[in-house]
Amino acid sequence: MGKSLVIVESPAKAKTIGKYLGSDYTVEASIGHIMDLPKNDIGVELKKRTFEPTLIVSPGKEKVVDRLKKLAAKADMVYLAPDPDREGEAIAAHLSIQLLPMVKDKSKVRRVTFNEITKKAVNAAFAHARDVDENLVDAQQTRRVLDRLVGYQISPLLWDKVRRGLSAGRVQTVALRLIVEREQEINDFVPVEYWTINAALKPSPDGQEFVARFVGIDGVASRVANGTDESGKELFIASALPNKERIEEVVAQLEKAKWSVRSVERKERRRNPTAPFTTSKLQQDASGRLGFNVRRTMGVAQRLYEGVELGNEGTVGLITYMRTDSTRVSPDAIVEAREYIEKKLGPQYLPAKQNEYKSKKDAQDAHEAIRPTSVSYTPEGIRKYLSDEQYKLYRLIWQRFVASQMVPAVFDQTTVDIAAVADRTYDFRVSGSVLKFDGFLKVYEQVKVDQAKKDDEDEDADDKRLPELKDGQALTKQRIDSEQKFTEPPPRFNEASLVKTLEEKGIGRPSTYASIINTIQDRDYVKKIGAKFVPTEIGTVVTKLLVKNFPYIFDTAYTATLEGELDAVEDGEERWTDLLNGFYDHFEKELKVAEGSMEDIKRMEESTNEVCDNCGSPLILKWGKFGSFYSCSNFSKAKPMTIAAGPYKKDPKAVLKKVTTAFSFPIIVKATTEDVIEYSKEVLNAKELVAAIEEAADAGKKVTAEQFSCDFTKENFAAKPDLSAPGADEAPEEEACDNCGRTMVLRNGPWGPFMACPGYNEDPPCKTIRKLTQKVQQKPPVQLEESCPKCGKPLLLRNGQYGEFISCSGYPKCKYIKQELLDVKCPKDGGDIAVRKTKRGDVFYGCVNYPKCDFASNLKLVDKTCPKCDSAYLLEVVNDKGTYLVCPNNREALPKRRKKKGAEEEAPTTPECTYEKKIAGPAPAVERPDPEKTRAVVESVA
Repeated sequence: MGKSLVIVESPAKAKTIGKYLGSDYTVEASIGHIMDLPKNDIGVELKKRTFEPTLIVSPGKEKVVDRLKKLAAKADMVYLAPDPDREGEAIAAHLSIQLLPMVKDKSKVRRVTFNEITKKAVNAAFAHARDVDENLVDAQQTRRVLDRLVGYQISPLLWDKVRRGLSAGRVQTVALRLIVEREQEINDFVPVEYWTINAALKPSPDGQEFVARFVGIDGVASRVANGTDESGKELFIASALPNKERIEEVVAQLEKAKWSVRSVERKERRRNPTAPFTTSKLQQDASGRLGFNVRRTMGVAQRLYEGVELGNEGTVGLITYMRTDSTRVSPDAIVEAREYIEKKLGPQYLPAKQNEYKSKKDAQDAHEAIRPTSVSYTPEGIRKYLSDEQYKLYRLIWQRFVASQMVPAVFDQTTVDIAAVADRTYDFRVSGSVLKFDGFLKVYEQVKVDQAKKDDEDEDADDKRLPELKDGQALTKQRIDSEQKFTEPPPRFNEASLVKTLEEKGIGRPSTYASIINTIQDRDYVKKIGAKFVPTEIGTVVTKLLVKNFPYIFDTAYTATLEGELDAVEDGEERWTDLLNGFYDHFEKELKVAEGSMEDIKRMEESTNEVCDNCGSPLILKWGKFGSFYSCSNFSKAKPMTIAAGPYKKDPKAVLKKVTTAFSFPIIVKATTEDVIEYSKEVLNAKELVAAIEEAADAGKKVTAEQFSCDFTKENFAAKPDLSAPGADEAPEEEACDNCGRTMVLRNGPWGPFMACPGYNEDPPCKTIRKLTQKVQQKPPVQLEESCPKCGKPLLLRNGQYGEFISCSGYPKCKYIKQELLDVKCPKDGGDIAVRKTKRGDVFYGCVNYPKCDFASNLKLVDKTCPKCDSAYLLEVVNDKGTYLVCPNNREALPKRRKKKGAEEEAPTTPECTYEKKIAGPAPAVERPDPEKTRAVVESVA
């Protein structure tokens, strides 16, 4: 009897499942998706509106697929066990497409799913194997096609109208819209002034002091108008007065008022525990409590789900599936939690019956909430087996789940109303709250996502003790404090609040939040300043263009509606082609309009009130590679006109007419001799032009006239994120591995440094890497004292793709670049030989007349003649025996060149020479460092 083949996504998951299944099963990993739409084509049939996708084996996955095919052909059964969601079902379907032709009995390819990777759950899943759920596959396929249609048909528009390399996404653009619109709200915000009054009071001279807040006059609440909300409803600031004059009137009355307790209300307040984590709630709490970004949270959760080595127990899956929007929990898990609470914490913490929580209306209830697979795996009990990230996140999940089955916390709350009687009665109030019974707070303390929204009245209310007070009791005023305040704009989004808003508006799904946030950052549409999202100029421009030209497709309400329709496809209530037809009807209309009417930002020239620093002309706003900038309106691209001596002598009027027709005054007249400027003069009229041409003819060989051009530019700083804002200069947050959540480290490879996961060489490995990009800011050019030999302008020290270089400040008119030249002339055309670098940083020597002359050498040329064959130069060869001067015709002594594939051996064109002279001994041996002592610059403890 042969073995059964089980296929999962990741090697870590394969290792954990393999332990539970035993030797009769071979567990292999597909390493994610094995099929996708082609990259060089839209890959969706649109002519007949079938929307049928063209799926191909993903590039780089051919060997994985071939191996799985061979194993499937030999296996008795094939079980497809990717994750239990739409993406997992799609992977299973793609595996089925590839493997079914290799299996004789098609009924032996089955789908298995489990919400947690435990022995019980895995065995139960294999006992209930099923076919691939086509509805789930259709839902995933529909989402993929929707995203492809938007990305492949709108992105080219952005390339043409704004900048190459930009992209649009069906959901990412809507998320970006939220950030851009929030920034606009902040910029448009007009603060409202208001004042508050606090009174420090005592019940007796030696009694406890407490502070009460002013709330109204004569029983009428005091409030200040604060505009309207989106629906037009008036908004007010409670317990406030509008201005200083009003405050002075009230404070004057309070100074002479008699103070007494009007009423004391005591009641018991209960705070109920919250439901176990859904994906979005986990992301929000991990951000607020642990400082984890969304990417890091999901990476760490993935590793906890797939399994962690727990000593003698081997690999154990510690949490249930982490992509869910359901709060449902299995009965067995609830029973286990209740037993733990009663036994370890005491019966007083256990409610009479289990706590139940309702999922939100559109939740997909196929998965449980995120919880520990077993409460017996306490965070402290298994801490020694976990990395810091894993321990912190597991403790958060464990505590939240256990607390969800505990009794409420109980507070004794006291609210005291106070009257200050003068000409009128001024109302004050103070609240105090004392924890009476900790309940679920013994295990889990709640934290708000956005503390900025916390009401001042409730501030510090918990655990605030008040002195014993009675109705009618007289009070002694200690002092009156008034404070001027201004309303603040809405806060910028951070990762937690953005996820919260996306969830509330129904944009995206729990499994997509991390990728949405990653994408808008990777595309440079937003920057993180002080952990808050600030849209970049390109992000703002792209958003405004797309929202203006695609108002329906990128509407937040429509995006949320599409998510509901995708759920209907998953439930089998709607055909996927009907959904796509409805979408494409709107999309195609908007696309046609946008192709003809979208604003061309690339060619934008906008008048401004700014003035040129050099010539005083108006500046215009243009769009360049790095965003908008100011350019002088006197800048001209007109090419210079040569004034030949012959035609000018024959008919000077005709030549002058030609020049004045081509250019407007002022005009610059120049005379050059072999590219060296001998004469240059700016003229303002025709008379000056004639005189300048005659002077130039005497000064140099070539006379030219050109349009006066001012090349002054300056950056449009107002459109860029304020990098001087608090938090902008903070050290960048640590980068987390997308796969496992551990902190990425810097490593060195054959192609230079790169970022890699600490688990790069583990078993199984985590091969996540990221090449170092050039997104860091470049240093500004430094002006040198040296002048350009071609045009006389100062030279600048610049930073380029391959390091520092020196070039003319007159670029692009003057393209002079200072190069390190050898004393040897090029053997092919007699030009200079310059020292150059390849993309990898290797030094070589090439002719400055490239590409007209293609001479290049990896060996340094030396200005010495060969004494044997009279070669005009020698080559410097360095090897382990020393440094030699070798004749270029001594082919035996030169390093052997690798022959190009398919090329014929070149026959030598010069006679063989044997000249070779040693000029230096071998270089001292480099001591190799101990690799164990030279780890990456940043190292994770994990």
